[in-house]
Amino acid sequence: MYNITSILLMASPEGGEGGGLQTILMFGLIFLVFYFFMIRPQVKKQKEQKKFRESLEKGSKIVTIGGIHGKIAEVKDDIVIIEIEGGNRLKIEKAAIAKEFAAEEIEKK
Repeated sequence: MYNITSILLMASPEGGEGGGLQTILMFGLIFLVFYFFMIRPQVKKQKEQKKFRESLEKGSKIVTIGGIHGKIAEVKDDIVIIEIEGGNRLKIEKAAIAKEFAAEEIEKK
């Protein structure tokens, strides 16, 4: 007779053999689920973010990770100089830019 722990752990009944293949298949299935629901979307998001940061150009309106809104005044290798309200300029890393600020976002508010 099966006991509850054998059923829950998907083990073969006492005295039986051959549960190794089922265990390998379950681990394979778990890995596939992690890949398609966690790893793959994250890699895709990182590629899109990298492409966005490489396409930055002078005059684009952006928002930094810290929430600072500004317009790009100058683009260098890994550094961007942005102009904020009042004519002040800030030197920031490209990695600190979160998104482009579009006119559509102003209309939402």
